Amino acid sequence: MTAWVHDVIWLIPALPLAGFLVNAVAGRRMSRGLSGMIGVAGPVLAFVVALPAFLEAASGVLISQTLWRWIPAGETAIDVGFRVDPLASVMLLVVTGIGSLIHIYSLGYMKEDPGFSRYFAYLNLFMFSMLVLVLADNLLVMFVGWEGVGLCSYLLIGFWYQDLKNADAGKKAFVVNRVGDFGFLLGILFLFVSFGTVNFQELRSAVLEGGGAPVLLLAPAALLFLGACGKSAQIPLHVWLPDAMAGPTPVSALIHAATMVTAGVYMIGRLDFLYVQVPEIMKVVAIVAAATALLAALIAVVQTDIKKVLAYSTISQLGFMFAGMASTFFYTGTFHIVTHAFFKALLFLGAGAVIHALHGEQDIRKMGGLAKSLPGVFLTFICGAVALAGLPGSAGFFSKDAILQAVYARANMGYNAFGFVWIALLATAFLTAFYSARLLVRVFFGAAAEPRHDLHRPGSSMFVPLVVLAVGSLFAGGLLNPWMERFLSGGQVAAHGTAPPHAHALNATLSWILSLSGFGAAFALYALRGDLAARFAESDLGRVAYRWVSNKFYVDEAYHWTVVAGTKTAAAALWLAVDRVLIDALMVEGAGWLAYRAGTALKRVHTGVISLAAGAMAVGSAGLLAYVLYRILNHG
Repeated sequence: MTAWVHDVIWLIPALPLAGFLVNAVAGRRMSRGLSGMIGVAGPVLAFVVALPAFLEAASGVLISQTLWRWIPAGETAIDVGFRVDPLASVMLLVVTGIGSLIHIYSLGYMKEDPGFSRYFAYLNLFMFSMLVLVLADNLLVMFVGWEGVGLCSYLLIGFWYQDLKNADAGKKAFVVNRVGDFGFLLGILFLFVSFGTVNFQELRSAVLEGGGAPVLLLAPAALLFLGACGKSAQIPLHVWLPDAMAGPTPVSALIHAATMVTAGVYMIGRLDFLYVQVPEIMKVVAIVAAATALLAALIAVVQTDIKKVLAYSTISQLGFMFAGMASTFFYTGTFHIVTHAFFKALLFLGAGAVIHALHGEQDIRKMGGLAKSLPGVFLTFICGAVALAGLPGSAGFFSKDAILQAVYARANMGYNAFGFVWIALLATAFLTAFYSARLLVRVFFGAAAEPRHDLHRPGSSMFVPLVVLAVGSLFAGGLLNPWMERFLSGGQVAAHGTAPPHAHALNATLSWILSLSGFGAAFALYALRGDLAARFAESDLGRVAYRWVSNKFYVDEAYHWTVVAGTKTAAAALWLAVDRVLIDALMVEGAGWLAYRAGTALKRVHTGVISLAAGAMAVGSAGLLAYVLYRILNHG
């Protein structure tokens, strides 16, 4: 039907790469219109190629393409190869589809920026890296894409590097991710040493056929999850993602919705055959996911920066995705990736439209009353907030419900840890609805906090993507829900059968109640009785709670006084001992001092008196002659 696509899979990442090369080399010499068209063309054309690839996967056809032999080493060889199965095909549409909309939006958002062509070059490189990660048919090629998205996040988060805070945020993201990436690389090496391959299909066969004892799989599974914690911002490596808001808002949308942060979740789904063999690690994944989801949701409730509310929301929603994966109903985590991509891209781009309209203002306490001023942005933002809150019928409702059902089913199978996870996710669902409604009220309802003049209203290039994403945020979940499990589960390993039928009714009911009550509570608290929130914050309990939550439970401070301060202290000690004492004092200044002193002492011998010099020569000659005679007499 679409056999031609088997030979052109390489075009999917190559097209954004071509856009990067053109803008990086010649972007400054082109007009902004041409530079923007080239930047947008790569992702859009990649989507055009990805669509028939998805249809092939949907028809049950596996697409595999080997591009070249990369590392030949004796009997072992690692190829640069791409693979499209149901899981990869879904991710391809998410990355290229949502990514294309963000690129189109960027045409309007960044049109006045002096780094316009550089921005699109970095954005295209980001797309290329993520597509390599998704398409990779082995762990080493995936690692290339994995590192590529890390590099691009550094470049884009610190895009406005003239501001030191932005540059520091980029460095923080890069350094924190290196911790996780070290674990990821060690995990790859463990699997290679154990099985002699890093190819996904070969690893699948070896692991499922009993090629390695489960205890030997614990280390690589744990190390790879550490890598996932870095990329997907799970405790304790979550601290970089809120600071990533330093970059342009469309970058935040791309990182949070379509690329980098979903990489860790996708990796778990790709290695499903490994993780079903290590239930101990899956318990750890589930507990970390639940703790991350709940902690980040609590922090989001008190944030005052519109982008940071959404940033902590992403961390929380990633916890939901990992919980779905940990249940070993892997399709649920992927389902939430898809729906989350729609509504989180919409919310970030909507926030970008608000920030753009208010000339860079991001503090929600200085907003309010924007529903009348920006009606189009308001209506689309509502769609995203409703989906994030998981209100009944929205896209977020269906994918969250699937995860809650999967976790509940796992708990009913005797895995006690999943009972805690289920309760934590229910609490998170309530908090998610609460901070979603709070954000809506503070930004769009009530009276304007300050008089406004000359609002920058979004143009069509910014508004059209908002409308498309709003439609997806409302309807994607309902449309995908009937076939998502069937489509993805066919290519993935499951450690059990389907969920018990009674789990659906219980979780659906609880999900309805919690999302509606959380949404309603926020409206009541902030729209009807705004004084109640202020009065609670002023109470003794409120002050303590607010101090801890607003300071993000002091995790950043803990890192500062341990890792950062420890590193700085060690660096200062090394500087003092090695640089100042060993090199400067002893080797450089010490050598000079010694030469100076020796020269000062020897210069006394050279008085300029000929008789003294002749006497010294006579004494020296006599001494030399005596030594020669001594050697002759003792060895003659």
